[in-house]
Amino acid sequence: MKNKLYLVATPIGDYKDITFRAVNILKSVDILICEEIKPTRRLLSNFDISRDFILLNEHNEKEAAPEILELLKEGETAALISDAGTPLFSDPGHYLVELCIAAGIEIVPIPGANSLILSLIGSGLDFEKFYYFGWLSPKKEIRRKELLQLKKKKDLIAIMETPYRLRKLLTEVQSVFGKNQWIVLAYKLTMPEEKFYRGKISEILKIADSKKLKGEFVLLVDNRE
Repeated sequence: MKNKLYLVATPIGDYKDITFRAVNILKSVDILICEEIKPTRRLLSNFDISRDFILLNEHNEKEAAPEILELLKEGETAALISDAGTPLFSDPGHYLVELCIAAGIEIVPIPGANSLILSLIGSGLDFEKFYYFGWLSPKKEIRRKELLQLKKKKDLIAIMETPYRLRKLLTEVQSVFGKNQWIVLAYKLTMPEEKFYRGKISEILKIADSKKLKGEFVLLVDNRE
C-alpha cells in the first residue's frame, strides 16, 4: 500500500452510496486530503472515522501539493476526496496528481458516486456520445460567449452549475438556444427530492420558477440535429 495516492469517490447526497472499499481506505491511509473542512467532518462523522486531514483546494494547492508529495516519497499513503462525488471533476487535485505521476507515485482511482454519470443514465436520452463542458464562467459576458460556442456543437451537452444559479442558467440557456430547446434537468440526485425534469426549456424554467428550485443539479442540453 506504500507510495500510493488514492482518489476516493464519496457520496453526492445519500451516504449509503459509499463503497466498503472507500471506507476502508479512508480509515487506513496515512494522510487524508480534502477540499473543505465542514463536508469532510460530516462525512467522517457519519462513518465513525476520527482522524486529522490536510486541506487542498484552489487557494492553496500550489503550496500544499509539494508538501504532500514529499510525504508520499517517504513511503506514506494518501487519499484525496472532494466535497462530494468523484475527485478532479471540476475540483482541485490535478496539480497534485501531476506531481505524483512525475515522481513515480502510483495513482489509484476508487470508483463511486458521480453526478454526471447518474444524470446521463437517468435522462432517458441516448448518451453513447456526449460533450462534457463542465462549469460555465461566473462572468456574464464570458458565460454568454461560452453558451454561444456551445450552441454550435451538435451534441448532447452536459453543464454543471452551483445550486443558487440554477434558474439563472436556465434563463441564459433559453436565451441562446431558444425556448423549444429540449433539456433534462437532473435535480438533487440520490437525495429524497431527486427528480428528472424532461422537456422544452421554457417548460422546465416555469417549473423551476414555480417550485423555486434550488439544489445540486446537472443540466443536459440535447443539441443534436
